[in-house]
Amino acid sequence: MSSESPSHCSEDENPNQTDADLFLRLQNGETDALAILYDRHAALVYGIALHLLTNTTEAEDLTQDIFLILTKQSAYDPQRGSLRTYLSILTRSRALDRLRTSTRRQQKLRYQAVNEHEQVLFINPIEEAAQLERSQEVLEALEQLSTKEREVLRMAYYQGLSQAEIATRLSTALGTVKSRTRRGLLKLRQALSNSRRQS
Repeated sequence: MSSESPSHCSEDENPNQTDADLFLRLQNGETDALAILYDRHAALVYGIALHLLTNTTEAEDLTQDIFLILTKQSAYDPQRGSLRTYLSILTRSRALDRLRTSTRRQQKLRYQAVNEHEQVLFINPIEEAAQLERSQEVLEALEQLSTKEREVLRMAYYQGLSQAEIATRLSTALGTVKSRTRRGLLKLRQALSNSRRQS
């Protein structure tokens, strides 16, 4: 486990002290009580954290956090149950919170990556074309596309359909729709770029 664990004696100063006694001492500012509680329960906390997080660094970090919580105004009430049970529940709860936060962060990153990818391949040329859609320049650029490429781009832009919806409407494989969209957008971008250079 982490080399940054609190410095403490290797054995309880008084092995007869209960967890409740030590917790009360800790709440009264006697920080040496934390070292004894850490010795008694760190393995339990770390084991639960590692089982749920499956990452030694995160498990060590959470173990430290759990014992820091004890030094603050903790919700633990010795009259309602053992400290061991409280630490087990708290560790499980905080580990699940971390997993949920990590999952949300990964989903957000995946969404951003997909969105950026679609903007590069899909949105930017269409937005560019939308600003000039009535102009001869765009009409000429669209004419350079194949009929099938024009079809998927018009369905996507004018009807607001997703690529999956286009595939269903055309009874065509999704991969084919994606390929046509990609080729069409690249040709449209190139045609618009060439037209601007010439003008």
